[in-house]
Amino acid sequence: MTDATVQIDRIAAETIRVPIIGTAPLIVHRFAAKAKQQMLDAMQGKRSPKKNKDPQADYEGSLYRLTDGSYGFPTIAFKAATVGASRFYGKDVSLVGLRQTMFFKGLPGEDGQQLCLLDGEPTMREDTVRVGQGSDLRYRGQFWPWATTVDVTYVSSALTRSSVLSLIDAGGMGVGIGEWRPEKRGDFGTFAIDEKRDVEVIS
Repeated sequence: MTDATVQIDRIAAETIRVPIIGTAPLIVHRFAAKAKQQMLDAMQGKRSPKKNKDPQADYEGSLYRLTDGSYGFPTIAFKAATVGASRFYGKDVSLVGLRQTMFFKGLPGEDGQQLCLLDGEPTMREDTVRVGQGSDLRYRGQFWPWATTVDVTYVSSALTRSSVLSLIDAGGMGVGIGEWRPEKRGDFGTFAIDEKRDVEVIS
């Protein structure tokens, strides 16, 4: 009696470059170094010195930048929107399965995150937000109009290319990215696949 030989083939995968066009303004809010320092001080029992609000500094601190200084946005946000779109397709589409079969790649950002290069110029916006029992002013960057491309590697034995594109499009419409997106009861940060540009097969 001999042991049966198990043949395991490599997982088939494809990488595509998907053109994205914003369908609503994108509000960005990077977790600034100042906020991180305040959290660290609080955990160490230190009192952060009270500083006057600097709208320009807050605005600059809200922007994500690539290592060359260009503007970007975290690729993980596009993956979250795409995976989140699984809820629109019922129980036949597994949220966990999508996380394990799709991978969104970007370029290195200044803080180590992978970012998609944004095509657009930011402007400063001022918003009144609720903080505890009171209110505060927030100064953040907004891109409008905006566009980008996302590189997506997916397991082609588990998903078809058209399925991946449908999920990306649905995530852009119903989940969104950035502040005040539909997922967070807002109307900002929505996007769609740009039909005026081609989807490229990278590998």
